[in-house]
Amino acid sequence: MSTLAEHTEPLHAASGYRPARTLPLRVELARQLKRRRTLIMAGILAALPFVLLIAFAIGGDPNGRDGRVTLMDTATASGANFAAVNLFVSAGFLLVIPVALFCGDTVASEASWSSLRYLLAAPVPRARLLWSKLVVGLGLSLAAMILLPVVALAVGTAAYGWGPLQIPTGGALDSGTAAQRLLVVVAFIFVSQLVTAGLAFWLSTKTDAPLGAVGGAVGLTIVGNVLDAVTALGHWRDFLPAHWQFAWADAVQPHPEWSGMIQGTAISITYALVLFALAFRGFARKDVVS
Repeated sequence: MSTLAEHTEPLHAASGYRPARTLPLRVELARQLKRRRTLIMAGILAALPFVLLIAFAIGGDPNGRDGRVTLMDTATASGANFAAVNLFVSAGFLLVIPVALFCGDTVASEASWSSLRYLLAAPVPRARLLWSKLVVGLGLSLAAMILLPVVALAVGTAAYGWGPLQIPTGGALDSGTAAQRLLVVVAFIFVSQLVTAGLAFWLSTKTDAPLGAVGGAVGLTIVGNVLDAVTALGHWRDFLPAHWQFAWADAVQPHPEWSGMIQGTAISITYALVLFALAFRGFARKDVVS
């Protein structure tokens, strides 16, 4: 006796359907750029250099404390120093927010709008949907990290002039070298924030609440910073991404030291790859009903 399976015709994709061409990156990018939260975050980052400029104008030039000169004390030495100070004051927390926002809001927001299932029914393969959203989220995060120093460099140059990057410990980097080092700093900050991106993206595939994914990623990042401050952990802190977040300071020295940045990069990429893999694996098996 024949079975139903023997008479079932295999299902074929519709003519012209190409999974790799669904939800193009340009379409997803255009959707995310038009969102209010993207514009607000860009405005906040662009406004920070002006806020610091006003603060220095009101409070006067920064002076060394207890005979020690820090990067903050050289903020008004040149546009390059002003840009470096903007990165210094924002790398620990402010730049965490756009990364968590762009990577944590992306999938969860579709679920909260009840549009996620319709995207998948388009049909957009699940891996393709996640890939498009992850690439755009990381791209916007990188753009945010580039926007801040570019605006700061322009504002600082207009206010304090174009000149070498004065190093707190002595010496200076000429303008060309300083620009190259600042590019390295931005690249390292971006890599160090991949852990936050991974946390936010993984949580975004687990919840229908965008604020939950964004807040969870920011909260866990803060927990990492707190743990790094616990000196009793000793060498265990070397396995915390937060332990290396300011290793980029070694790049703005006359003779840069790369070992800390290399270790921090390895730690961050390892954690990020695991989190991204968890996001793709979990979403592939998830029963999407929203």
